[in-house]
Amino acid sequence: MIIADLSRIAGRTYPARRRTQNLVGGMSPIQATHFSMGNVTLEPNGGQVPWHNQEQEEIYFIVEGSGEMCLGDERIIVTSGQAVHIPSRVFHQLTNTGATPMRMIYCYGPAGDVAHWRQELDGTLPRAGIEAPPLPAGACPQTT
Repeated sequence: MIIADLSRIAGRTYPARRRTQNLVGGMSPIQATHFSMGNVTLEPNGGQVPWHNQEQEEIYFIVEGSGEMCLGDERIIVTSGQAVHIPSRVFHQLTNTGATPMRMIYCYGPAGDVAHWRQELDGTLPRAGIEAPPLPAGACPQTT
């Protein structure tokens, strides 16, 4: 039996002020063919999964906190206990708008790395309204 213990996974911190811990896929001891899964903690007051898209279909499940979810041309407030479906290739962004950390679980399929992780670390993430479609009206700005 292979177990990934969140308390023992250091994860990686990204410039947009979040920490991602792979539970399935990536650096996790658990590898799957059809999906990847992980825990993301967004820092208070603006920690973000910046505006990006990917080939994989994805779900964000908000574990604690609240924030702004942008998906295509939509913008809504999400809170703990809610799940958001992100279709393949649709640009999306999640921003912690609260004063406490926000945690979410992601699950996408098929398994594999997503380009936006490397792009953010390299400073090459497409910018909203320039190399990528604009964010919805009134949205928190892309931080990277």
